[in-house]
Amino acid sequence: MAKAPIPEARPSRKSRTKILATVGPACQSPAMLRELIHTGVDVFRINTAHGTREEHQATLDAVRAASFDCDRPVGALVDLAGPKIRLGQLVDDPTECPLGAEFRFIRGNTPSKPNEFTCTYESLVTELTVGDRVMLADGTVSLQVVEKDESSASCIVTGAGFVRSRQGVNLPGVALTVPAMTEADISNAIWAAQVGADFISLSFVRSPVEVRQLKELVQSHGSRALIIAKIEKGEALEHLDEIVLAAGGIMVARGDLGVEIDLAETPVVQKRIIEVCQHLAKPVIVATQMLDSMQDSPRPTRAEVSDIANAILDGADACMLSGETAIGMFPRESVDVMHRVMLSTERTLERTESEQVPIAALSGVHPITAATVYGANEIANRVNAKLIVIATKGGGTARIKAKFRSAIPVVGVSDNAATLQRMTLFWGIVPLPGAPVGDGPKLREFIDNWGRTTGVLAKGDRVVYVTGSEVIAHAHNVVVVQEVE
Repeated sequence: MAKAPIPEARPSRKSRTKILATVGPACQSPAMLRELIHTGVDVFRINTAHGTREEHQATLDAVRAASFDCDRPVGALVDLAGPKIRLGQLVDDPTECPLGAEFRFIRGNTPSKPNEFTCTYESLVTELTVGDRVMLADGTVSLQVVEKDESSASCIVTGAGFVRSRQGVNLPGVALTVPAMTEADISNAIWAAQVGADFISLSFVRSPVEVRQLKELVQSHGSRALIIAKIEKGEALEHLDEIVLAAGGIMVARGDLGVEIDLAETPVVQKRIIEVCQHLAKPVIVATQMLDSMQDSPRPTRAEVSDIANAILDGADACMLSGETAIGMFPRESVDVMHRVMLSTERTLERTESEQVPIAALSGVHPITAATVYGANEIANRVNAKLIVIATKGGGTARIKAKFRSAIPVVGVSDNAATLQRMTLFWGIVPLPGAPVGDGPKLREFIDNWGRTTGVLAKGDRVVYVTGSEVIAHAHNVVVVQEVE
């Protein structure tokens, strides 16, 4: 039997914007995972670009154990590395690339001169053409192809800097034939499906077809994991609406995106992606360098704090920490700062709350469900409800509620543990385990007892209940208003 939720799980103490944290050497101990959950983490990311299958399994087991120990549903996101193109081994490591210097990309794996580069993508020389740009080391070094023959592509340095072996290669505007998923990605996706990952993210998405292929793959192995499409290629922006509709959620992966497109365009593109996700009722994560300075410092920069706040004001459902928690010196402090910024920013949202606009495209959720959730939100505001309870089997009702934002706390209940874990990504939804969702009176009694115990509810408070279409047979949704006695 599920244990009663701990007081820290109550909505008033938790930011409504969700926090994702990448697991790595800095936070992989059971004690640190528990501490990060108590500090505010909702979902842990397992980056398959690093480590072995055994290490990934151990991390997932540790996350599930920490979730159990903390009496709180916590999501697990398995991040597929994708066809990340990297430099091979350099003759001189690091290699300086002065402005105007010439370097050559050659075929094979073994350079013989300091000015020769090799690459993990075997077809690179074939697919490059004169005039193409090549960005190295996350865009810190830029080259332009000036000459090409059968065996090599000669480039001139247009942006100077240093490069190291195995650093990333980006080719903005170059149409590559590389597949969306490598063999390693397919293997990792099947593993993630079989072990019950809640979210699986696909890197370097270019079209909705790639998203649907991954979705079909994981579903064929019995998984209902949400597929998170990472937007980090310029090509993805040309098919953004279709990708959002195909995916279970979106990640604005600003690292590679800021290299693939003009860096100056990144803030506006981020806003556009968030707006589309709001319109199409899909959760959206903003990622990369949100508190990058906190890898080495216990305090963030003012710009980083503003970055988090602006993402929330734009409508992001979640923000993600990468190196800050994986390899940084201050993982707990990073989560704490993000959580405090979220709480402060959300108070501003409460003061400026305005009438919500109905979702135009419902992306897989029944229109009656969306209309009922919108109506329940309005009812809760008009009766000054202290709490909204969303009962759902698959999570669709909770996902729609997350887009109708309000100052009233919301808990999500389900008799499906996987659904509770998927709710960890939905804005403002606090997953609450152990509730008897199939029985209305018992559910209301459960919430009444929980609310009184945690201090969320008191005598005379009003609670609005919304049950999803799969909870009660032959009913799309039911709305009930209860007054605590």
